[in-house]
Amino acid sequence: QVQLVESGGGSVQAGGSLRLSCAASGYSYSSYCMSWFRQVPGKEREAVASIDTNGKTRFADSVKGRFTISLDNAKNTLFLQMNNLKPEDTGGYYCAATRGETFGYCWEIRDFGYWGQGTQVTVSS
Repeated sequence: QVQLVESGGGSVQAGGSLRLSCAASGYSYSSYCMSWFRQVPGKEREAVASIDTNGKTRFADSVKGRFTISLDNAKNTLFLQMNNLKPEDTGGYYCAATRGETFGYCWEIRDFGYWGQGTQVTVSS
């Protein structure tokens, strides 16, 4: 059984930093993609950053230059380093993983088969 468990959320002031982690267990694919999604009340969950096992990354325009995504393959752990946080970064952050190789499809909600429970990030102005 695959489990994704996020940690590292919290409350910070604008300009601050947080590092999110997502530990995957029971996950044994050799090629896959993982992503971080953000959701605010009343809006659909949207991708913030993704990375695949080839190291290819993608970022939402709103976080480019501020967020970094990384993947520790050996430990099956995904990270999101968030710097220079803004109030609009506030939301629930969810880790997602694909069911193996995705052939480049690693951004839309439908591309992912596994989800974590989420961790809250609150940025105050």
